[in-house]
Amino acid sequence: DRNFRLMCASRSFLERFGFRDELEIIGREDFELFPPRLAENFRRDDTEVITTGEPKLNIVELFFNEQGVPDWFITHKLPVRDQRGRVIGLMGTAHSYAGRPHGSPAPQTIERALEIIRDNFRRGLTVKELANLVHATPRQLHRKFVDAFRISPQAFMIKLRVQAACEALQQENAQISRVAEELGFCDQSAFTQLFQKHVGLTPLKYQQRFRLHASRGTPASG
Repeated sequence: DRNFRLMCASRSFLERFGFRDELEIIGREDFELFPPRLAENFRRDDTEVITTGEPKLNIVELFFNEQGVPDWFITHKLPVRDQRGRVIGLMGTAHSYAGRPHGSPAPQTIERALEIIRDNFRRGLTVKELANLVHATPRQLHRKFVDAFRISPQAFMIKLRVQAACEALQQENAQISRVAEELGFCDQSAFTQLFQKHVGLTPLKYQQRFRLHASRGTPASG
């Protein structure tokens, strides 16, 4: 609704967050379900749709699929109006980037880049290396990513590594230093700085908050 409270959700969304009934989701906000930086991104787009009354289409976002694997999703957000035409909220849909409509094919360079990033993001893949692998210059690759995703390839890879870190930190007995090493960070300090910048919490605080909510049987907020 206009106050950014969830009013309904699909079954897959409910199951993703451990809810059994749709009534459990009503009234919740993104900040109760997602890390702060992700929730801020969602809120920014929601605010734009509600304020302007114009839809935002083809938003490419990184998120975890049902198997817990980092994947790309395309999101559409559209205004919901009452009988007088006033915007009273918004609705959103999301589907896997791999399952996008055939009428919206991605350039071959981007398709190949996505495959390489997905297979190598944990080892600290560089933009120059990625560009060489897809037979493009770093400038060409940058332009193609901005056109397709509205962010640079570097920002794209960082976002994926941060989301992978969120997933890894939720595992039982996960050690922050080991997570940092597995995701290709030079040391734990560098990992902590980048994680806090994008999530709004240190890895330790994020892990503690997740475990607190898990012990209560409620979804972890950001």
